Amino acid sequence: MRSPVTIVPARPPSRPRGRLPYKWSVLSNTTLGMLMATVNASILIISLPAIFTSIRLDPLAPANVSYLLWMLMGYMLVTAVLVVTLGRLGDMYGRVRVYSAGFAVFTAASVALALVPAGGRAGALWLIGWRLVQGVGGAMLMANSAAIITDAFPARQRGTALGVNQVAGLAGTFIGLMAGGLLSAWHWQSIFWVSAAIGLVGTWWAYRNLHETAARRHDLRIDWWGNLTFALGLTASLAAITYGIQPYGGHTEGWTNPLVIAGLVGGLALMAVFCAVETRVAQPMFHLGLFRIQAFWAGNAAALLNATARGGLQFILIIWLQGIWLPLHGYDFAETPLWAGIYLGPLTLGFLVAGPVSGYLSDRYGAKLLATGGLLLMAVTFLGMLALPVVFGYPAFALLLLFNGIGSGLFSAPNTTAVMNSVPADQRGVASGIRATFQNAGMVLSIGVFFSLLVTGLSQSLPGALHAGLTAQSVPAHAVSAVSAIPPVGMMFAAFLGGNPLSSLLNAAGVLHELPVSTVTTLTSRTFLPTLLSGPFHQGLVVVFVLAAVLAAVGAVVSLFRGDLYIHEEWEKR
Repeated sequence: MRSPVTIVPARPPSRPRGRLPYKWSVLSNTTLGMLMATVNASILIISLPAIFTSIRLDPLAPANVSYLLWMLMGYMLVTAVLVVTLGRLGDMYGRVRVYSAGFAVFTAASVALALVPAGGRAGALWLIGWRLVQGVGGAMLMANSAAIITDAFPARQRGTALGVNQVAGLAGTFIGLMAGGLLSAWHWQSIFWVSAAIGLVGTWWAYRNLHETAARRHDLRIDWWGNLTFALGLTASLAAITYGIQPYGGHTEGWTNPLVIAGLVGGLALMAVFCAVETRVAQPMFHLGLFRIQAFWAGNAAALLNATARGGLQFILIIWLQGIWLPLHGYDFAETPLWAGIYLGPLTLGFLVAGPVSGYLSDRYGAKLLATGGLLLMAVTFLGMLALPVVFGYPAFALLLLFNGIGSGLFSAPNTTAVMNSVPADQRGVASGIRATFQNAGMVLSIGVFFSLLVTGLSQSLPGALHAGLTAQSVPAHAVSAVSAIPPVGMMFAAFLGGNPLSSLLNAAGVLHELPVSTVTTLTSRTFLPTLLSGPFHQGLVVVFVLAAVLAAVGAVVSLFRGDLYIHEEWEKR
């Protein structure tokens, strides 16, 4: 028998003096929160070249690869680990309270990031540490925004509201690419000052306008053992995937590293312990019973497959554009980060077009056809990208990006609505956290898997291509061997950061100033390295896009099992 709960009475649905109804205030603030949280998940991708230059870190140094990966993935890892716990805290202490505190934490971390006090590795560690804190704030926002919207809107309007919110969240990952390019071209610290300014507005707005409208469960308790095993297990697994990308012991990747193996095995073992704990405690953090609801388990499984299919896509596309396509089309390496974000614009446009429309339609017709059709459309676009040559014509590429974005928009809003509609009102916070965990974990997993597959493809043919190309330019044999031995991940990240590494590599080999000027000009031109990369890179693309298409297609099959339109409170009344 449940203990009594404290009900926080809702205010009237509209405000005095002609202000907007409360539900629209909720939607606008939570949409700003989701947009800020997801923009900052990707804004560093394009800003990293300026950041690495400013704090004086060499992307080709093997020891510095881990700094780059943690700057990229640390934020997503923290959000994946914490969203369930923070959703549960929202159920216990108030979703608005936790959400509003998330704005404040996020803002404070943004200020600290802008005030980095040192350069080199000390500066990198400062940035990584405060990015993790920023991730805590982002997790507080992500964990509770969907639940707050679900509380504020009637069941038959939630699809539209959650559609707007989810499109803001998904589009934010790509808006972050363009914003990072534009702001870092001015000054890299501006990306954090802008986040801080927006965060201050959002914090003030949340504390002033939002209030609790749902029942708070003061009888709930924190599942400490569940939280501990889940956090340690997921952190160990995702961190192991992060380090598995890096070279180890003469290998191009780190999957033979004992620490990586221990992280994967230990992480999976802890997750198994977590599942056992959750079946034995009176008040588990991760309500496994929710997975008996067909719409809930199918929606979350489809979301995981979707996130894994598309999560690493933006990184692969950026490397493709920055490392090969843009230099071969006349762009200087230093300019490629900004233009890569601009050329990915059709992907964002697809989200913005499809998301709100699909959310509105899901209120009337349910999520099954829309979400399943969106995943199938994504699978087709992945196969279409597979058919493109490495040096493609942009109109065909832009069209595929547009339809990929439309497919993601068709899936995400209806799927989120179906998941949130399927659970009891007092479980919405933890349900929202579970949904965000599946999505964020899929993103981190995708980056690890896709990068690993791409590096595997590059390692098979890139050394030979470099050896042949440099030898043809009469580079001394010892320098050819030194450059060809560079791990592919170093070359890939140099391209990712908008740099041409051949100049520094030849200088390190001691031959840059011994070669004829015409040879140096050829080797460091915009076209020499991208031309060498194009063949090996295509081999990696084949594997990556085939896997993405398979994951999206499997997700579509899983989506079919969600059943018809299901709204928990309406079902309970029958």
